[in-house]
Amino acid sequence: MKNRKIGVLMGGLSAEREVSLKSGAAVHKALLARGFDAVTVDVGRDLSTRLGEEKIEVAFVCLHGRYGEDGAVQGLLELMGIPYTGSGVLASALAMDKIFAKKIFAASGLTITPYVVFKKGDAPDPAKILFGFPVVVKPSREGSSVGVSIVKAAEELSKAMESAFCYDNEILVEKYVKGREIQVGILDEKGIGAIEIVPKNEFYDFEAKYTDGMAIHIMPAPLPGDQYDELLRSGEIAHAVLGCSGYSRVDFIVTEDKEAYLLEVNTLPGMTSLSLLPEIAQHAGVGFEELVERIIRSASLKI
Repeated sequence: MKNRKIGVLMGGLSAEREVSLKSGAAVHKALLARGFDAVTVDVGRDLSTRLGEEKIEVAFVCLHGRYGEDGAVQGLLELMGIPYTGSGVLASALAMDKIFAKKIFAASGLTITPYVVFKKGDAPDPAKILFGFPVVVKPSREGSSVGVSIVKAAEELSKAMESAFCYDNEILVEKYVKGREIQVGILDEKGIGAIEIVPKNEFYDFEAKYTDGMAIHIMPAPLPGDQYDELLRSGEIAHAVLGCSGYSRVDFIVTEDKEAYLLEVNTLPGMTSLSLLPEIAQHAGVGFEELVERIIRSASLKI
C-alpha cells in the first residue's frame, strides 16, 4: 500500500463540507506520518478528472453527507477501478437513507423507534402521528443532525417539517425517546467499544458534535457489563445487515428501563479531534495513526 498513491477525498458538496475538510486534513496528516504517499482531493463535480490528473490509486473517503456517504462517490470509484475505504455502494446508500435502514433494522429484529414518513407536499397532519408528541423530525438522507428538530407540540410540527424539507424530499417523524445517547464503534466488523455523549444542548445536534466543550464524552459508556456487551453485539448486527465494510459508528438511545433503541449507522464517521470513533479506538488501544492505517489497508473494490 505504501507504494500506491492515496487520495484523501474530502470537502464535497453536502451541508457537512466543513466537517469533512477537518476529517480529511487529520487523516492526511496521519497517512504522511505513517509514510504513505498521500494527497488531499477536494471533491467537486470534476472528481473523475481530478482522480485521473493526480493518478490516484487508492481512495481514503473522508466525505460526509450527500454525494459522498450515500454511495455516489463509491459508485464512481468502482467504475474507475480505484479501491476505497469504508462501505460499498449499496450499504452506503442504505445507511444514508434512514427510511430504508429502519425497515431493514426492523426486519432483522433490532429495536427501533416508531416513525411515520412524510413526503414533500404532504400536509403537516398531526393525526398521522399515532404515537403522539413529542417527536423528532429529520431529513431521511442527511447526517450530523442537519435539519433535525425536536417537536413538543402539534402546533410546532409545520415549522420543523419545513426546515427538514430544505434538505430532502422525504422526512421522518419519529417518536421522541428520552434516554442516554450511546455510540458504538465498529472496526474490522467488530464492536470495539461504546461511548456515552452528554450534550449541553437539548440533544446531540450539529453544534454539540463539532464545538469543543458542547458535549461531555464518557468512555467507556457507564453501563452494566451485560448491557454493554449486548450493545456491541447489536452494533455489529446493524453494521452487518446493511452490508457495511471496514468501520462504522452505530448510534443508540438507552432509556432508564434499559431499553436500547437503534437510531442509525454512520458508514463514514467523523475523523476530527472531537470525533467519537477515534476516541473509542483510542480507549481500545488503537491510536489515531494506527486507526487510519488499519482503515487504508482495508481499502478494496466491493462490486
